[in-house]
Amino acid sequence: MTSPQFDAIRRFLAANPTPPGIPLADIRAAAEMLAAQTPLLPGIYVEELTIPAPAGHAIPALLLAPEAGRDARVMLYLHGGGYVQGSPLTHRDLASRLALGCGLRVLLIDYRLAPEHPFPAAVQDAAAAYRWLLAGGIAPRSLVVAGDSAGGGLSLALLLALRDANEPLPACGVLLSPWTDLALTGASLHANGPADVSLTLPQLTEYAAWYLGEAAATTPLASPLYAELGGLPPLFLQVGTAEILLDDARRLETAVRAAGGDITCDEWPEMFHGWQGFAGLMPEAVEALARVGAFVHGQL
Repeated sequence: MTSPQFDAIRRFLAANPTPPGIPLADIRAAAEMLAAQTPLLPGIYVEELTIPAPAGHAIPALLLAPEAGRDARVMLYLHGGGYVQGSPLTHRDLASRLALGCGLRVLLIDYRLAPEHPFPAAVQDAAAAYRWLLAGGIAPRSLVVAGDSAGGGLSLALLLALRDANEPLPACGVLLSPWTDLALTGASLHANGPADVSLTLPQLTEYAAWYLGEAAATTPLASPLYAELGGLPPLFLQVGTAEILLDDARRLETAVRAAGGDITCDEWPEMFHGWQGFAGLMPEAVEALARVGAFVHGQL
């Protein structure tokens, strides 16, 4: 049975969908404005950083850490937003809760977004941030790569890129409701359309076109579901059964297991896409993040 808080949020989202045709700049601005109204969690230290990238640009970032102790362990967190929106500010609250729950520092980067910067810009920025952490003395065994939605797919793409380059892999990866198939072939895209009050197939179709640019939809680092998935660190996969991306997660679990990988799938009945971001409002999100913390503690 879902909580009254969850039910109220689901009803609100169902009654207030994002109207079609809103300019992307306005969608981005609205998300930033809403996030700016969310106060910083007590007990969190925040530092603004810039990370140099090989292409010559700087990647803005936030470093979030529990004030009670600056642990040497770090989670590189890649935010969601369909590769076209989202920022460290929009995901500051979620990342802060992960920092407290996992007992580590979280590096939340502002990777380049499409359509201004299509694939593979986001993968390049994620790799630059990971290598920057290694260069700063963080041991791979003390690192976690994590992300939600598009950021979950990007996290998996980063792990694949590191593996293919024979670079040190982190201790584990955390994938929250990941978008792994930009070819949009999952049956749940249609079957769960009425149930997922957070995300729609027309949105994903537009986002995929913007992000892919000239790349094929089955390019492995854009759609990790089509990659060879062996040789990865242990993965924690979390998804709700009401999500339109449910099959992106289920097919990923099957493929990782078939490749001999270690993956833990945490499937939540009735949850819509991105429910983990409502930890300040519903107990289901609090418990979901607690399970992430338990997994991370078991790996580090």
